[in-house]
Amino acid sequence: DDLKARTALLPAENVPGRKGELVSLIARYLIGEKLKALWSQLNEVQQNAVRETIYSSNGIFNVQRFAAKYGALPSFGGTGSRYGRGGAPTVLRLFLLDTSSYGGYKVVPGDMKAELLKFVTAPAAPSVRSVETLPEHFELTKIKYDFSQVDKDDDDDFDGDEDDVSSYAARTPEHVKFVKTGKTDMQMRETERAALQDVATVLRLIERGKIVVSDKTLQPSGATQKELAKLLRDGDFYEEEVKKNKWDDIVTPIKPFAWPMLVQAGKLAELHGNKLALTKQGRAALSAPPAETLKRLWDSWLKSKMLDEFNRIDVIKGQHGKGKRGMTAAANRRPVIQSALQQCPVNRWVKFQDFSRFMQAASYDFQVTREPWDLYISDANYGSLDYEGAAGWHVLQGRYILCLLFEYAATLGLLDVAYVHPSMVPHDFDSWGTDDLDFLSQYDGLLYFRLNPLGAYCMGLDESYTPIGIEAKATLSVLPSLQVNASGLSLDEALLLETWAEKESDTVWRLDRDKAFNAIESGSNIAELREFLAARDEQELPDTVVAFFVTTERNARALKQKGNAILIECANKELAELLATNERTKKLCLRAGDKHIAVKENDEEAFRKAAHLVGYGMPRV
Repeated sequence: DDLKARTALLPAENVPGRKGELVSLIARYLIGEKLKALWSQLNEVQQNAVRETIYSSNGIFNVQRFAAKYGALPSFGGTGSRYGRGGAPTVLRLFLLDTSSYGGYKVVPGDMKAELLKFVTAPAAPSVRSVETLPEHFELTKIKYDFSQVDKDDDDDFDGDEDDVSSYAARTPEHVKFVKTGKTDMQMRETERAALQDVATVLRLIERGKIVVSDKTLQPSGATQKELAKLLRDGDFYEEEVKKNKWDDIVTPIKPFAWPMLVQAGKLAELHGNKLALTKQGRAALSAPPAETLKRLWDSWLKSKMLDEFNRIDVIKGQHGKGKRGMTAAANRRPVIQSALQQCPVNRWVKFQDFSRFMQAASYDFQVTREPWDLYISDANYGSLDYEGAAGWHVLQGRYILCLLFEYAATLGLLDVAYVHPSMVPHDFDSWGTDDLDFLSQYDGLLYFRLNPLGAYCMGLDESYTPIGIEAKATLSVLPSLQVNASGLSLDEALLLETWAEKESDTVWRLDRDKAFNAIESGSNIAELREFLAARDEQELPDTVVAFFVTTERNARALKQKGNAILIECANKELAELLATNERTKKLCLRAGDKHIAVKENDEEAFRKAAHLVGYGMPRV
């Protein structure tokens, strides 16, 4: 019956009835001179399906990749009595065979493939669609399932009810219609200039002990995120939201969360108590070109094990329980996404959906989890992502990409972004427990992004970078009295000045020796302050100010800590004098008053042995 169904698709007039003769007839068309004429009966989409299959590395028709590249699937029609609901089968079923011998995949047999390769050209490589300018508005839409276009013959259990169609649509988004209901403005953020300034601000705040993080997760505290949002240039991407009810879906801080994580991953800061402190590399970064620091942070984040960005999509549960063992390493996912970003044109807007489809079409593949059953929404059993359609690319890989781009690449200034509130974006998820969700992740609102020159530099597309101009805000004058009159200071400039000077009014500061000593003792370089003042004052720095720099630098380093010591009380001052002058002990101790001597902590045992030889002992504490 199967052979008869296939011969019915051939333009043959006399169809034999014997099995062997049917096979010979089909073979003359599929691997003979009639193949080219048969090929011409395929429409463009069907030809592309065959073309993609015979030029693929594994010879298998990849449905997801094809739909991502072409935005449609080829029509196979029905296959006779068994699948009669789809109407007449199409000629494509002669080219792409679905047999148990190939595990149910649709393939072009090897002998037929060899013949097709003689005249079928290779498909064009996938490319990233881009536009010069953004649309004026974002169209607000709602989802409508298109029953008429669902290929019922590829789904034996399809009965036409709402659940069937929505499940099918989750797997094949081309069968979903979006009905326009209005429009709204997009928010557009050019991130390059902000990141160049924000990195200095964050490092200054760390220098002043203002960034509090968890000693277990190393993630910034809620209070720190709230305060940091006020201090970053241009603020966070979204305004602060507060839950009115416990079930409300709200957007939480994005940039204020990312910055403390990024500087830790880049080894510019480390945990001291419950606050971040600058490392040696962090202090060096204060005077380094900001673009180099941002590139370092991005490179470090690509390899970091600090955080799996998918954890930020907290609607999806199970990531920290049983499902943790199935999660793949984020450090293996990020380079794949960067490789795809490197294919994007610089200074042109790319729609996120187009970028996601490009990644699928161009085989920029990665896994988020090996065990989707262990991840769930709302309920571990009913809401498992292993149910059909629930763990598609758009839910797992798509959400991961959104977080990486929006929270980390955009925060570092590599990508300009255009976005709306995530609740305005139509749901592309349809599984148990999602009916009441306003959005699946707070990053769903990212609609477009643009790789900017800083991003091209940080991702290795350009060898050099010309810094974007950050408008000079500060004007100041430095007086012989060590007074600094300043106005228009940016936050990072104010934090720098505050490290070395006391603020006497809104515009008046005074260099302070005690503050300067504390700064130098903590690792700061006073030369940075000198360069800052000299660059912003039209006059030469006064001699008294120059002398302040010289003497402060010298005196702040006049004392050196050589280690810890043990203070020992002697029975009388004569014994103290004896131990301090005896040939056996004098090299190991120093007088510290009438009855006291001091011994280096590391020399305690050696001193005990020497004291024993002199004739004295010291009980252990």
